[in-house]
Amino acid sequence: MQREPSILIIGAGFAGLGMALELMRNRIGNFTILERAADLGGVWRENTYPGAACDVPSPLYSWSFEPKSDWPRRFSHQADIHEYMRTVAEKYDLTSRIEFGVEVTDAEFDEQSGIWRVHTSDGVTHIADILIPAVGQLSRPALPNLPGIDTFTGAAFHSAEWDHSVDLTGKRVACIGTGASAIQYIPAIQPKVEHLTLFQRSAAWVLPKFDTEYSPLHHALFKYVPVTQLAERFAIWSFFEVLALALTDIPAMKAPVIAIADRHRRDQVPDEALRAKLTPDYAAGCKRGLFSNEYFPALGQSNVSVETTAIESVTPKGIRTADGVEHAVDVIVYGTGFKGTEFLAPMNIYGIDGRKLADEWSPQGARAYLGMSVPGFPNLFMMYGPNTNVGSGSIIYMLESQSRYIRQVVRYLTGKPGQFLSARPEVEQGWDDWLQRRLQDTPWNFCSSWYRNASGRITNNWPGATVLFRWKTSRFTPKDFDERRAARR
Repeated sequence: MQREPSILIIGAGFAGLGMALELMRNRIGNFTILERAADLGGVWRENTYPGAACDVPSPLYSWSFEPKSDWPRRFSHQADIHEYMRTVAEKYDLTSRIEFGVEVTDAEFDEQSGIWRVHTSDGVTHIADILIPAVGQLSRPALPNLPGIDTFTGAAFHSAEWDHSVDLTGKRVACIGTGASAIQYIPAIQPKVEHLTLFQRSAAWVLPKFDTEYSPLHHALFKYVPVTQLAERFAIWSFFEVLALALTDIPAMKAPVIAIADRHRRDQVPDEALRAKLTPDYAAGCKRGLFSNEYFPALGQSNVSVETTAIESVTPKGIRTADGVEHAVDVIVYGTGFKGTEFLAPMNIYGIDGRKLADEWSPQGARAYLGMSVPGFPNLFMMYGPNTNVGSGSIIYMLESQSRYIRQVVRYLTGKPGQFLSARPEVEQGWDDWLQRRLQDTPWNFCSSWYRNASGRITNNWPGATVLFRWKTSRFTPKDFDERRAARR
């Protein structure tokens, strides 16, 4: 007798929704999504800072089976991406499968019954045969460890928690950080502030952004001649695959990319002193490359200063740098990234014999076979797990590879009540050895970034082109897993 295993998906961002869509499209319906917020969307619900947009073109940053012909522009803004997610979820009636306002605190595997018991902050316990955490790597904002950070008397907030009640018009604003969010909100707020001070620890590698507004002709072509949008998607995918190869397999290919970035900086920053500040002093690719046509011009305006002296502390009235200067400001914006290496936190996950996943990963950091399965944690399959982030390309392409693999696992377990499996330790070790060999010579090893944890291990990035991951995850192989049966059901 065939019986679908019950499935709990944690998170209703692109990962969780994509997993659910993969199941539904293959007529697998015994699943529920738990979402801590009151709406779906993940990072595209949370990040509403001025200028918020994706740095991957929308024809590629979208589900392959749900192309959208009427994107307003190639690099879509936050509201358009969030609306796309809502529209697709409504089309498949996914919202009826989501329990909103439900935050998972703990999950424990019961090997006697072969089920996961998932506890939520409201005191409810959910049970499932398969647990799929899809909480992402960039969902928990990180604030810098600065003395006096709580003493500032003005408005202060992280870019991912933008306080829209604060009017920046005519204000002195400090922006800390030069990552992917900062290069978007700095040009957006620069025209309205009295003065903007960018506190820069390291300059970013910035490439020109090949953006464009899609015209009615584009929309008509994409809708009525869909091969045109498919061709653009393929061209964009190929471009990012070449960049990925330059990072990990063919370093010589970086030379033209560096030349383009250098020329972009030279053309957009005529002031030599400012250009020197904005020139990276680390290997290209070590941190995420950024795309912008507005960032450099904004920093060249008369009401902007770039401060490269290290921050010593935050004071009640501003920021003091290591040279003793106190920079008086009215507002501080922290563009300081996320706790990307703390996978699945703050949830507590317990596997066989009560082993805690965080302890299994300590102190070296998170690791999992194919980025999805950890030995001793049966029927737990992560979306966007360790070493599945992309240094170049669309994470949605990676997520579709994972969801297709997990769907095969679900098919395998269908009709096998009480059966559970987890990656064999020697298989996971072999996988990790292969990963670490490939990661050893990548530029991510040669500077400090969120890709690396405190031990120096690169826990986030995939070392290669996305098509390589697609190939590695194309077929579920039962012999790679320990398979057991529960004592009772």
